[in-house]
Amino acid sequence: MNYTFEAIYENGVLKPMESLKLPDHQRVTITVQLPPVENPDEELESWHQVYAGLSDSDIREIESMALDRSHFMAQET
Repeated sequence: MNYTFEAIYENGVLKPMESLKLPDHQRVTITVQLPPVENPDEELESWHQVYAGLSDSDIREIESMALDRSHFMAQET
């Protein structure tokens, strides 16, 4: 059985906005679909704030690390 419901993400937990008809301890698979961005300029500005106060050198280092998967994956021996 598949159905769609709305939820709010709060303090690390998804909270359904309606009662779910599921037995306790039922495992489910969740697909998250974010609502479309209403104002792309505001969205872009919020991402620019991530780099606020960092030097160009710091930003280059962060972006280099983000693009290098070895920083995020365990190295195989």
